[in-house]
Amino acid sequence: MATITKKELVDRITEMTQSKHGTVKVVVQQFLSEITSELAKGNRIEFRDFGVFEVRKIAPRTAQNPKTLEPVEVPAKRRAKFKMGRIMREKVNGQARMR
Repeated sequence: MATITKKELVDRITEMTQSKHGTVKVVVQQFLSEITSELAKGNRIEFRDFGVFEVRKIAPRTAQNPKTLEPVEVPAKRRAKFKMGRIMREKVNGQARMR
């Protein structure tokens, strides 16, 4: 399984759209920054058929240090969650219909 970096995505979009590399790079970075900013505010972001980003609250819990076996308090935190939309789910699972 390959790892695709932001730079590679920018290069692909630049090539497909015949736009300037610098412009595409700024747009992609701003897009990602906006998603991060909205999630930090606790907002839900929905892209129809692609998926939904939302923040879930994780309750505080007591864990155990594996070396000392002492109990350790783990504080509450917020975690970003992504749920695939219909079209993405179909493509990822190899069920994409020809359109």
